[in-house]
Amino acid sequence: FNRKLLSFSWRLKLTSDNLDSQNASPRSFGIDYNNNYFLKDGKPFRYISGSIHYSRVPRYYWKDRLLKMKMAGLDAIQTYVPWNYHEFEPGVYNFSDDRDIEYFLKLANETGLLVILRAGPYICAEWDMGGLPAWLLKKESVILRSSDSDYLAAVDRWMGVLLPKMKPLLYQNGGPIIMVQIENEYGSYFACDYDYLRYLQRLFHHHLGNEVVLFTTDGASKSYLRCGALQGLYATVDFPPGSNVTAAFLSQRGSEPRGPLVNSEFYTGWLDHWGHPHAVVPTERIAKSLDEILARGANVNMYMFIGGTNFAYWNGANMPYASQPTSYDYDAPLSEAGDLTDKYFSLRGVIGRYKHLPEGPIPPTTPKYAYGQVAMQKLGTVAELLSDLSPAGPIKSTYPLTFVQLKQYFGFVLYRTTLPKNYSEPTPLFSPTNGVHDRAYVSVDGVPQGVLERGKSYMINITGTAGANLDVLVENMGRVNYGRYNNDFKGLVSNLSLGQVTLVDWEMYPLDIDSVVSQGLNSRDDESETSGGNPSSYAAPAFYIGRFSIPSGIPDLPQDTFIKFPGWTKGQIWINGFNLGRYWPVRGPQVTLFVPSNILVSSSLNNITVLELEQSPCGIQKCAIEFVDKPVINATLQYGSNTRKLFTKELWLDPL
Repeated sequence: FNRKLLSFSWRLKLTSDNLDSQNASPRSFGIDYNNNYFLKDGKPFRYISGSIHYSRVPRYYWKDRLLKMKMAGLDAIQTYVPWNYHEFEPGVYNFSDDRDIEYFLKLANETGLLVILRAGPYICAEWDMGGLPAWLLKKESVILRSSDSDYLAAVDRWMGVLLPKMKPLLYQNGGPIIMVQIENEYGSYFACDYDYLRYLQRLFHHHLGNEVVLFTTDGASKSYLRCGALQGLYATVDFPPGSNVTAAFLSQRGSEPRGPLVNSEFYTGWLDHWGHPHAVVPTERIAKSLDEILARGANVNMYMFIGGTNFAYWNGANMPYASQPTSYDYDAPLSEAGDLTDKYFSLRGVIGRYKHLPEGPIPPTTPKYAYGQVAMQKLGTVAELLSDLSPAGPIKSTYPLTFVQLKQYFGFVLYRTTLPKNYSEPTPLFSPTNGVHDRAYVSVDGVPQGVLERGKSYMINITGTAGANLDVLVENMGRVNYGRYNNDFKGLVSNLSLGQVTLVDWEMYPLDIDSVVSQGLNSRDDESETSGGNPSSYAAPAFYIGRFSIPSGIPDLPQDTFIKFPGWTKGQIWINGFNLGRYWPVRGPQVTLFVPSNILVSSSLNNITVLELEQSPCGIQKCAIEFVDKPVINATLQYGSNTRKLFTKELWLDPL
């Protein structure tokens, strides 16, 4: 008893000593305007940071990526919070597994990294709808990112869930978060609603307290800062390598005459779009500009330090409409798969000139394994499997409804009507107002007719007899994430016309593919199936399945790998129920998809499900996909006339 009492007394004394120590030197983070730097625990502080998005890296690899960032000499990481990643439906929240942001931030803290939190509600990030949930569009007239009362009510509810989770993780409360960004590049948005920014400022202070450092980020020009900056929110700027560093920071000084210089997005690479070359930014240019920034004593965040992957349907798009691929490699210092690159070591060398680099080994690049070819077998077309894919049956309407009206926020909807008369001669099917968002696969009684694509293919000719089923499978290719058009409705957002006739009496089938695949999609024994038959039938959207095992007797398996699609055209792939993302090798630049090892199993067969939307190799050549050990995300293909300029998020069109 006496020993227990003595032990308790010592624990009480240690607790008291710790409290006294904390009281004597409380943790704090703020801005010293007189001396133009941050203050951390009362001492001058300059941060060197890098962006990582927890939503683009599997939880399994969070620690590996954070350690590599720490060993590069970074003081901090910067991360976005995608609202739609956590609140998929109104009032339904998910913060578990890969969405466990609190665990991610605690892991950063344990790694010795501070955190700059970009909390939104809008984030851009080349993420679907800039992180805003699609269900906000239920009120079609809503003005996003403004003082619209319905929008603010949803923001208030969301921040009332998110920010209380973040408060214990603030630096002054013992956590890693030193700064919190409000909104994102608001000066690039048309609304210019200062009341909206003031509302967010009050909301964030209400939940996080008055000590928290709140900041904004905008392009380094007066035109952007005019609507993006607000008194009481510390204004920082973005600018790319090769910029005039002095001029860029003078733009910041226009809004913040005193205080630390901050580049919140110093681009280490750039984003990609399907049908455009992979962006590559020379290491030498980045290293030179980084050296200039650090030589000025400025703070910097490298966007991205690791890009990661747009798994499932999470990629965004830019205007004129062009969606981003599954890979978000970004030509960053750490590759999509977390591999160490020459750019990583070059930038680490620059950082080493300005601070002491951590000692110890850098975590190595993870090994990759080529598992080889896996035979695939046709399961059935979407139309044949419709009762499984849409068990609740169709929703009927005279005119087509949008995805939001159908409460189908991602993926696919099958729109079906019947031909009103015989069309023995080819007759144009089209949307007069470019209302196919984003890509539609058209068939008549199961016979493929062609593809309609937003901004590219406005009309196809079809034939068929009166009463035949006209099926229009519409794919949401990702919502616009930047600019005024992020109220991006999906589906058939206007009527379809066949010749001079406006088509009516639609049946719409929202497809719950992810749930069905995770439970096991089964073939229809009473329908056409597997190989054989008319090869043209393979041009209708169809599912294929395959299985493979991890080799036995080889240590350290499973390992990361990449999957390629020889002879396949465009579609979606799941492995063991995990939605890996979109493939589109015929358009490029991405040819392979990254497969993290954590979704593979060695104890049983691995299940592969492919939804090929256009043309598979099956019935023509070998029906297989292939696992390889090297990525191909920069294939040289035949690109369209649209070109885009580095570090500009809108596309630039050739005059011809």
